[in-house]
Amino acid sequence: MFARQTQTAVRAAARPSTILATPPQARNMATLRELELRLKSVRNIEKITKSMKMIASTKLAKAQRAMQAGKQYGAANAEVFETVKEEAASGRKLFVVVSSDKGLCGGIHSSVTKATRRALANDKESPLADSANATVESDSPIMVVGDKSKAQLSRALGGNLVMTFNQIGRDVPTFADAAGVADLITKSGAEYDSVVLIYNKFVSALSYEPSAMVVKGEKSLKDSDAFKKYEMEDDFTKDLAEFSLANAVFSALVEGHACEISARRNAMDNASKNASDMIGSLTMQYNRGRQAAITNELVDIITGASAL
Repeated sequence: MFARQTQTAVRAAARPSTILATPPQARNMATLRELELRLKSVRNIEKITKSMKMIASTKLAKAQRAMQAGKQYGAANAEVFETVKEEAASGRKLFVVVSSDKGLCGGIHSSVTKATRRALANDKESPLADSANATVESDSPIMVVGDKSKAQLSRALGGNLVMTFNQIGRDVPTFADAAGVADLITKSGAEYDSVVLIYNKFVSALSYEPSAMVVKGEKSLKDSDAFKKYEMEDDFTKDLAEFSLANAVFSALVEGHACEISARRNAMDNASKNASDMIGSLTMQYNRGRQAAITNELVDIITGASAL
């Protein structure tokens, strides 16, 4: 009786270790299965990034042509305000941040967000002056074109946001889009003497940089010495201010759109290269694991045959 109880206890003690034990072949096969699924996932991602790169490359030429045409509007504004350049930074400012609603284009939205924070933190003479440890103390109103920069600015400068725009720039921006934005800005009721447009300036197909464009308001135009030399009606000054603002917004929109398409193309190119490198690394791991599993099976077969 005692011997039977002892055998039962030994069997019960040995059962858990038997259940938890896993043959090395099963562990290898599980690892190989995981590697196979990862390889499939990365290959699918590579297909998507290559397709997005191809689409962005197709859109880039069109965006650059629109940018070259839109720059003429900004050049016309520069000529209009050239005589009152020294007064451009005076008075209360309204900051208009130009971004977009789409992502997957690198840090293009973060660049204008950081430039806006520097502009509010630094002196009025240099809107984009660099200051690493500056604190935001300005109460200047901010309007944002695009949901990406809106989400970033709302966390740090939520109290300064007075109006946001979206669904602009899904395709190449038109002057009608810029005129609509300018009209809503003038009718918003925000008090300002000048508008500072912060956007991404197109440097080349591989690089961009945040830039600022200052547009004077109606009151500043009336008080300017250069415009006081001419006898003009009030409606003319108002129309000139609105038209100049629409020109500047259009120039910033088309240039920011070209930067976005270029940045998305570069981002998808880098993502495709990284996916290709990862596929090569995972394939090597998979082949090594498969060879190890085959070798273990051959060892077991040869050991069994030798025992017989």
